[in-house]
Amino acid sequence: MSISKIVNLMKSYTTYHIWKRYPQYLRKQFWKAHTFWTDGYLACSVGNVSEEMLKRYIENQG
Repeated sequence: MSISKIVNLMKSYTTYHIWKRYPQYLRKQFWKAHTFWTDGYLACSVGNVSEEMLKRYIENQG
């Protein structure tokens, strides 16, 4: 199974369950669609990414 498929499954599963548990709160935040995560993701090995690179990625999330 590819990394992109695993990420997609995790995002789909958690979005479904978060919406099921907190629908009233999420409707106020995400009024257009049942969404929770951003579209993209970062996947790289520990040897190829610095702590600073991860920090910048996380800070620049929408």
